[in-house]
Amino acid sequence: MRHKSSYRGSVRPRHLLPLTLATVGLTSGLPASLATTAEAAVPARRIVVTQWDSDEQLAEGRARGVRIVDGTLKLTDPVATSGDYELGTWQSPWVRPGYDFTELVPSWEGSTPGASFVEIEVRGRNGDRRSSWDTIANWSLDDREHTRRSSSDSQGDDLGRTAYDTWLTSGAGAWQLRVTLHRRTGGKARPSIDAVGAMASVLPNASSVSTSRAGAGSTAALGKVLSVPSYSQMVHRGTYPQYDGGGEAWCSPTSLTMVLDYYDALPAPRRYRWVKRDYPDRVVAHHARMTYDAAFGGTGNWSFNTAYAGSRVGSGDGGAFVTRLRSLTEAERFIAAGIPLVASIAFSSGQLSGAPISSTNGHLLVIVGFQSDGDVVVNDPAASSRSGVRRVYDRGQFEDAWLKRYASGTSMRGSGGLVYVVHDDAHPLPQRDGNRNW
Repeated sequence: MRHKSSYRGSVRPRHLLPLTLATVGLTSGLPASLATTAEAAVPARRIVVTQWDSDEQLAEGRARGVRIVDGTLKLTDPVATSGDYELGTWQSPWVRPGYDFTELVPSWEGSTPGASFVEIEVRGRNGDRRSSWDTIANWSLDDREHTRRSSSDSQGDDLGRTAYDTWLTSGAGAWQLRVTLHRRTGGKARPSIDAVGAMASVLPNASSVSTSRAGAGSTAALGKVLSVPSYSQMVHRGTYPQYDGGGEAWCSPTSLTMVLDYYDALPAPRRYRWVKRDYPDRVVAHHARMTYDAAFGGTGNWSFNTAYAGSRVGSGDGGAFVTRLRSLTEAERFIAAGIPLVASIAFSSGQLSGAPISSTNGHLLVIVGFQSDGDVVVNDPAASSRSGVRRVYDRGQFEDAWLKRYASGTSMRGSGGLVYVVHDDAHPLPQRDGNRNW
């Protein structure tokens, strides 16, 4: 069942759903870091991203019916069938982030020509306990009739369960991914995966968080604002109900459109000729279609958004993935590198001055830069028109709206610093310098 939002009566995309701990059997056994609320200080935020991209990295996994070619997994010699499809698999090695994580969000980039699709599964381990394989996505780059791009929120066992784009657990010390490439039996399609990985995190239970105030920040990003074009989600209100009806529901594909336009990576108009010619910003409707999750009925699936973005920028050293950052200081490093960030925020009335909406349980916008005093410059698609999209938010208020992640009854609220990182060849990721969250 989809939950209503304080976002003025709108229906929220997937990423705004409260993660209900009681229904997944995770109300007990939470790590100590989730047991208390931190109001002013920020306890350790443990976030590790692991990706397999190159030939050498992909060779660390186990392939059956799948060949590694130029840093890509390709279905070449299917080893099994399932229904009307033949398939091959790639299984990652076990990954141990060094702590018991509670959330895992996968990311991938790939191609699904013809009648083909990709299945992404995850499982976890804690000591001698090993979970079953849980399907987190049946994904295709396009939305042809042979398959419906969809996630899952109905699988669970005694260690964890899926919640659309996230695998939730009461605490696992290791994880593993399995990628299954499917094509219609007897067909010639060669679905492929160019990169695959996941973010494993455990966050403090914090209903109010800020690590810095205006005037803080690194000199490299202060005063730098990226020329990211503006788009409004609200001009699409009430349109294309088959893709969740535009307006409040389209913050994610609208934010993605802004970032892809910045990289000059929008699809050619022929790709969205299905959109009515007199429709405003037609490409936004196309991106809503390309990220739509049929299981949830919305366009806010984090992994689906970065998978699509990766198809637009990932031809060389570029790519896209989901992660969490620990502070705006980390976000500044991306702005300094010329990389805007799609960030998920949540706030109540009066908590984000100057916002075009009074409150939200979750909303996506684009961090495009910083003023010289450290305040945050954003492209907020919730503005009623393009002219109002560019906004400046108080650094402390924004960081609180973005970083907090806390238990509210049996649900989790806030994104905990979640971002989509999308970059092209000309904008490599900033140096990690010991960071493992990108």
